Amino acid sequence: MVERVGGQRRRFGRIGLLLLAIVILIPVVWTWFTLSWAYSEGERAGVLQKFSSKGWLCKTYEGELAQYVVGGVAPQIWHFSTRDHDLAKALSQAVGQQIRLHYTEHRGVPTNCFAETPYFAQSFQAMNPSDVPAIPAPAN
Repeated sequence: MVERVGGQRRRFGRIGLLLLAIVILIPVVWTWFTLSWAYSEGERAGVLQKFSSKGWLCKTYEGELAQYVVGGVAPQIWHFSTRDHDLAKALSQAVGQQIRLHYTEHRGVPTNCFAETPYFAQSFQAMNPSDVPAIPAPAN
């Protein structure tokens, strides 16, 4: 009888450890998945209006890109993040400049410790007005 009780305890102990491992493993795998694979990627252009390091415990790099559609109309503000320290350093030097930003979108990241937005800047290019190709006026 004593061996039977000890065997049941061991079995319940193993089941408990297995459940604990699963409870820990699922969020870790989900976080890795959402940060490793991009849902989408693209480019945005505008004036880098703001770039800062934010957070109490988890410092993240956050920026704002002002996208001007037509002169005299308020710009659309697009928020983005980056996890790359070297890119963050370069972006902080480019505040106030017209830039073209390459980004990836990562949906479902479980916490704000990685970023406040789902858009992660990967690289950027400073744009000079002379670098932009002229678009000819439509023929009448």
